[in-house]
Amino acid sequence: MLATLALAMTLAGPADSLRFPTVTSENLEGRTLTLPADFSGDRNVVFVAFLMQQQKDVDTWSPWLRQTLPQHPGSDFYEIPTIQRMVAPMRWVINRGMRGGIPDRAVRERTVTLYIDKAPFKAALGITSESAIHVLLVDRAGRILWRTTGPFTAGKAAELDRALAAP
Repeated sequence: MLATLALAMTLAGPADSLRFPTVTSENLEGRTLTLPADFSGDRNVVFVAFLMQQQKDVDTWSPWLRQTLPQHPGSDFYEIPTIQRMVAPMRWVINRGMRGGIPDRAVRERTVTLYIDKAPFKAALGITSESAIHVLLVDRAGRILWRTTGPFTAGKAAELDRALAAP
Protein backbone atom coordinates (compact mmCIF):
# COMPACT_ATOMS: atom_id res chain seq x y z
CA MET A 1 0.00 0.00 0.00
CA LEU A 2 1.31 3.41 -0.89
CA ALA A 3 2.01 5.48 2.20
CA THR A 4 0.22 8.78 2.32
CA LEU A 5 1.40 11.89 4.07
CA ALA A 6 -0.74 14.75 5.30
CA LEU A 7 1.02 17.57 7.06
CA ALA A 8 -1.32 19.05 9.63
CA MET A 9 1.14 21.68 10.73
CA THR A 10 3.04 24.69 9.55
CA LEU A 11 6.57 23.68 8.69
CA ALA A 12 7.98 26.98 9.92
CA GLY A 13 8.17 27.55 13.64
CA PRO A 14 10.13 26.58 16.73
CA ALA A 15 11.54 23.06 17.00
CA ASP A 16 9.25 22.22 19.90
CA SER A 17 6.27 22.73 17.61
CA LEU A 18 7.36 19.89 15.33
CA ARG A 19 4.94 16.97 15.24
CA PHE A 20 4.98 13.50 13.79
CA PRO A 21 2.96 13.89 10.57
CA THR A 22 0.01 11.69 9.74
CA VAL A 23 1.17 8.80 7.54
CA THR A 24 -0.65 5.65 6.46
CA SER A 25 1.18 2.48 5.47
CA GLU A 26 1.34 -1.24 6.22
CA ASN A 27 3.47 -2.96 8.80
CA LEU A 28 5.46 -6.02 7.74
CA GLU A 29 2.53 -8.24 8.74
CA GLY A 30 0.30 -6.47 6.19
CA ARG A 31 -1.81 -4.48 8.68
CA THR A 32 -2.60 -0.92 7.64
CA LEU A 33 -1.72 1.68 10.26
CA THR A 34 -2.25 5.42 10.34
CA LEU A 35 0.43 6.95 12.51
CA PRO A 36 0.66 8.53 14.99
CA ALA A 37 -2.96 7.70 15.94
CA ASP A 38 -2.39 3.93 15.62
CA PHE A 39 0.72 3.83 17.77
CA SER A 40 -0.19 1.35 20.49
CA GLY A 41 1.54 3.15 23.32
CA ASP A 42 0.74 6.41 25.02
CA ARG A 43 4.46 7.11 24.48
CA ASN A 44 6.27 5.43 21.60
CA VAL A 45 9.97 5.18 20.87
CA VAL A 46 10.16 5.62 17.10
CA PHE A 47 13.26 4.78 15.08
CA VAL A 48 13.30 6.53 11.70
CA ALA A 49 15.91 5.00 9.39
CA PHE A 50 16.73 5.88 5.79
CA LEU A 51 19.44 3.41 4.77
CA MET A 52 19.56 -0.39 5.01
CA GLN A 53 22.88 -0.32 6.89
CA GLN A 54 21.27 1.82 9.62
CA GLN A 55 19.42 -1.27 10.89
CA LYS A 56 22.52 -2.16 12.89
CA ASP A 57 22.20 1.16 14.76
CA VAL A 58 18.52 0.51 15.44
CA ASP A 59 19.46 -2.94 16.75
CA THR A 60 21.87 -1.44 19.30
CA TRP A 61 18.80 -0.15 21.16
CA SER A 62 17.05 -3.56 21.34
CA PRO A 63 18.51 -4.92 24.62
CA TRP A 64 17.74 -1.66 26.41
CA LEU A 65 14.20 -1.56 25.00
CA ARG A 66 13.46 -5.12 26.12
CA GLN A 67 14.69 -4.33 29.62
CA THR A 68 13.33 -0.80 30.07
CA LEU A 69 9.99 -0.46 28.27
CA PRO A 70 8.20 -2.93 30.60
CA GLN A 71 9.05 -0.52 33.43
CA HIS A 72 7.02 2.17 31.63
CA PRO A 73 3.44 0.92 31.19
CA GLY A 74 1.81 2.45 28.15
CA SER A 75 5.02 2.62 26.14
CA ASP A 76 5.96 0.82 22.93
CA PHE A 77 8.43 1.11 20.05
CA TYR A 78 8.31 1.22 16.26
CA GLU A 79 10.81 0.98 13.43
CA ILE A 80 10.01 3.26 10.51
CA PRO A 81 12.21 2.54 7.48
CA THR A 82 11.65 5.54 5.22
CA ILE A 83 12.14 5.07 1.48
CA GLN A 84 11.44 7.32 -1.49
CA ARG A 85 8.11 6.62 -3.21
CA MET A 86 8.33 3.79 -5.75
CA VAL A 87 6.15 1.47 -7.83
CA ALA A 88 4.22 -1.32 -6.13
CA PRO A 89 6.28 -4.27 -7.45
CA MET A 90 9.47 -2.78 -5.98
CA ARG A 91 7.75 -2.13 -2.64
CA TRP A 92 6.61 -5.76 -2.59
CA VAL A 93 10.17 -7.00 -3.19
CA ILE A 94 11.61 -4.77 -0.46
CA ASN A 95 8.89 -5.66 2.08
CA ARG A 96 9.26 -9.37 1.35
CA GLY A 97 13.02 -9.12 1.89
CA MET A 98 12.56 -7.27 5.18
CA ARG A 99 9.91 -9.75 6.37
CA GLY A 100 12.27 -12.62 5.63
CA GLY A 101 15.07 -10.96 7.58
CA ILE A 102 13.00 -10.42 10.73
CA PRO A 103 12.04 -13.74 12.35
CA ASP A 104 10.24 -12.11 15.32
CA ARG A 105 6.58 -11.47 14.47
CA ALA A 106 6.28 -8.80 17.17
CA VAL A 107 9.09 -6.82 15.53
CA ARG A 108 7.46 -7.22 12.09
CA GLU A 109 4.24 -5.82 13.58
CA ARG A 110 6.18 -2.77 14.84
CA THR A 111 7.98 -2.21 11.52
CA VAL A 112 6.09 0.19 9.25
CA THR A 113 7.87 0.98 6.00
CA LEU A 114 7.02 4.35 4.49
CA TYR A 115 7.26 4.80 0.72
CA ILE A 116 6.77 8.54 0.54
CA ASP A 117 8.04 11.83 -0.71
CA LYS A 118 10.66 12.10 2.03
CA ALA A 119 11.19 15.87 1.91
CA PRO A 120 7.87 16.91 3.56
CA PHE A 121 8.15 14.06 6.09
CA LYS A 122 11.67 15.07 7.09
CA ALA A 123 10.68 18.75 7.23
CA ALA A 124 7.75 17.94 9.53
CA LEU A 125 10.14 16.18 11.90
CA GLY A 126 12.96 18.69 11.60
CA ILE A 127 15.25 16.06 10.06
CA THR A 128 18.00 17.64 7.99
CA SER A 129 20.19 14.60 7.35
CA GLU A 130 19.62 10.95 6.46
CA SER A 131 23.13 9.96 7.61
CA ALA A 132 21.97 8.61 10.99
CA ILE A 133 18.88 7.06 12.53
CA HIS A 134 16.55 9.44 14.33
CA VAL A 135 15.14 8.25 17.65
CA LEU A 136 11.96 10.00 18.74
CA LEU A 137 9.63 9.70 21.68
CA VAL A 138 6.17 10.40 20.26
CA ASP A 139 2.72 10.36 21.80
CA ARG A 140 -0.43 9.34 19.90
CA ALA A 141 -1.20 12.99 19.15
CA GLY A 142 2.13 13.20 17.33
CA ARG A 143 3.90 15.41 19.86
CA ILE A 144 7.63 14.80 19.90
CA LEU A 145 8.56 14.54 23.56
CA TRP A 146 12.26 13.74 23.13
CA ARG A 147 14.73 13.06 20.33
CA THR A 148 18.28 12.02 19.51
CA THR A 149 20.20 10.50 16.63
CA GLY A 150 22.47 7.52 16.18
CA PRO A 151 23.16 4.26 17.95
CA PHE A 152 22.53 3.48 21.60
CA THR A 153 24.68 5.05 24.30
CA ALA A 154 24.14 4.93 28.04
CA GLY A 155 23.73 8.71 28.13
CA LYS A 156 21.03 8.73 25.44
CA ALA A 157 19.26 5.86 27.17
CA ALA A 158 19.28 7.69 30.51
CA GLU A 159 17.73 10.76 28.83
CA LEU A 160 15.08 8.63 27.12
CA ASP A 161 14.30 6.82 30.38
CA ARG A 162 13.70 10.19 32.08
CA ALA A 163 11.48 11.30 29.19
CA LEU A 164 9.47 8.07 29.40
CA ALA A 165 8.98 8.60 33.15
CA ALA A 166 8.00 12.27 32.90
CA PRO A 167 4.36 13.11 33.62
